[in-house]
Amino acid sequence: MANPTHRHTRTRRDKRRANWKGQTPTLVACPDCKEMKQPHRVCTHCGTYNGKKVLEVVSKES
Repeated sequence: MANPTHRHTRTRRDKRRANWKGQTPTLVACPDCKEMKQPHRVCTHCGTYNGKKVLEVVSKES
């Protein structure tokens, strides 16, 4: 296996890593409870998906 004979410059390294930025998740409002949730996921606040109740949500007691 060949090894590099010359060192890559900082510019070349940084150009390669230019698109490594993180992204914030896309959020939409739940049509039932209006809480923000990720699309195509069950709402963690009310437990509905596609207009149907699919999870029984238990609230935390303090």
